[in-house]
Amino acid sequence: MAATYNAVIQQHGEWWIGWVEEVPGVNSQGTTRAELLDNLRDALEEALEMNRADARAAAAGAYEEVSIPA
Repeated sequence: MAATYNAVIQQHGEWWIGWVEEVPGVNSQGTTRAELLDNLRDALEEALEMNRADARAAAAGAYEEVSIPA
């Protein structure tokens, strides 16, 4: 089951801007609402992958990955 995230979006002049609520620093912009949502999705995927890599690098020695339902 894929996780669902919430974004706050708004049109600001000629641009659409938005922020993913659950992940600090994940924000983007686009010239259309659809482009903004695509850009937010890409930024979120990149941030989550970087966070995963950081967590794995921080684990010294053997580790286990487990899923935690919200």
